[in-house]
Amino acid sequence: MHKTIRFIDLFSGMGGIREGFEIACLKRDLIPTCVFTSEIKPHAIEVLKQNHPNEIIYGDIREVDTKDIQDFDFLLAGFPCQAFSTAGTRLGFSDTRGTLFFEVLRILKDKRPYGFVLENVLGLVTHDKEKPQDKIGRTLTIILEHLNSLGYKVSWQVLNAKDFGIPQDRKRIYIVGTLDNYVNLNNFTKSHKILEDILEVGLENEHSQFIDKLLSHYSLDELEGKAIKDKRGGDNNIHSWDLEVKGPVSDCQKQLLNLMLKERRKKKWALEHGIDFMDGMPLTIEQIRTFFDHSELEDMLYDLTQKKYLCFEHPKKKVDKHRVYDTSKPKGYNIVSGKMSFEISKILDRKGITPTLVAMDMQKLYVTNNNGLRPLSLREGLRLFGYKDDYKFNIDKKLGYDLLGNTVVVPIISAVSERVLDIYLKN
Repeated sequence: MHKTIRFIDLFSGMGGIREGFEIACLKRDLIPTCVFTSEIKPHAIEVLKQNHPNEIIYGDIREVDTKDIQDFDFLLAGFPCQAFSTAGTRLGFSDTRGTLFFEVLRILKDKRPYGFVLENVLGLVTHDKEKPQDKIGRTLTIILEHLNSLGYKVSWQVLNAKDFGIPQDRKRIYIVGTLDNYVNLNNFTKSHKILEDILEVGLENEHSQFIDKLLSHYSLDELEGKAIKDKRGGDNNIHSWDLEVKGPVSDCQKQLLNLMLKERRKKKWALEHGIDFMDGMPLTIEQIRTFFDHSELEDMLYDLTQKKYLCFEHPKKKVDKHRVYDTSKPKGYNIVSGKMSFEISKILDRKGITPTLVAMDMQKLYVTNNNGLRPLSLREGLRLFGYKDDYKFNIDKKLGYDLLGNTVVVPIISAVSERVLDIYLKN
C-alpha cells in the first residue's frame, strides 16, 4: 500500500523544491501531497497555478497562523536570507525575529513535522564570519543552533549543479533534518552534461547592430565561450575597443587599453596615491608612462577619453563602508566599466557549462546557432535547472528569466530528498 507524504512549500518561488521532493517521493513509492504553499511574487504565483491549478496559493507567510496550517510530514523552504541584526549574541529563539528564517522556525516549533529540506545561496555559509579562519559564519551557526534546539538531527552540505547532470556551475547550501537521525549528504553519484546536451534546435537567430558588429569582427568559433566586458583582460574577454563600439581605436591604443586593464589592478598605485587599495585605480599620465612610454601618449589618452573608452577621475578613498572621490589626489585615467551595458554579456561555450545563472544576466547570455547568435530560450533555462519538459512556463520572457535566476536545481533537491526519505522510511 502506498503511503502519503504531506508537505508544505514555503517561499515557493516557481516550485522547484517541490518538484524535486515530489520526484524523490515517487522514486520511494510514496504519494506526495502538498497541503500548503506560500509565495508573494505575482509572476511566481502565476507559474505555480499553471502547474498546480487546483491548489490555493497563500500569500505572506508572516500573516499565517500556524493553527491554520494542516498537519504535515515535511517542510520545504528556499528561505530568503537577510542578515540577522543580532547575529552572534545568542539571544535564543528571539534573535531571528524580523528575519524570514524565523517563520521557518515558528512553523517547525508549532507543528513538529518529521523533517525539513532547506536551500540557500552559497554566501550563507560564510556570512558574518567572526574570524577569517572560521569554516562557517555566525549566521549559519545561529540557524543550525536553532534547528538543533528544536530536536532535529541537522546536516548540511554545499553541492554543485554540474555534478548532478546539469551543465551549470551553481553551488548552493542544502540544510536537512529529521527527528530520528542525521542524513548523509556525501558521496552522491556524479553525472555530467555539457550545454549542447540541453539546447533546443531550430530556433531563429537574433539580429541587431551589435550582433552584426560582433560577427564582423569574429567568427562563430572565435566567439564560443567569450565574455563581453571591459572590467577584465584575458583571452576569453572581448572589450568595447575590440569592437570599436564607441569609435575607431588604433592598434596602439588597443595595446594601451589592454595594459591599463592589468596595471590598474596593482596595489603599488594605491601606495603611490597614499590611499587604500581598490581594484581598478585611475592612473596618472606619469604612472602610465612607466609601462607605456609613447611619444603620442597624451594625444591617445585624450582621444580615448573623448570617445568614452576612458574616464579622467580622482582616485577613491574609503569613508565608512563607502568609496568616495578623494579630490585632494591628482586625477588619473581609468577604464570606463561600471555595469554591463552591452546587450550580450557572454557567448556560452556549447561544449562547456554555464556560469552560475542569475536573474539580471540570463537575458544577456547567448549561444552560437547555425550561422548566427541567439539568446537562451526559456525552455533551455528550465533545463539548466533540471525541470522536465512538461513543466508549464507560459510567461513573459523577462519575468521568466527572473524566476529562473532565483530557482533551485531540481535534480539536487531530488537526490537530497531521497536521502531524507530513506531515514523516514526506516523509522
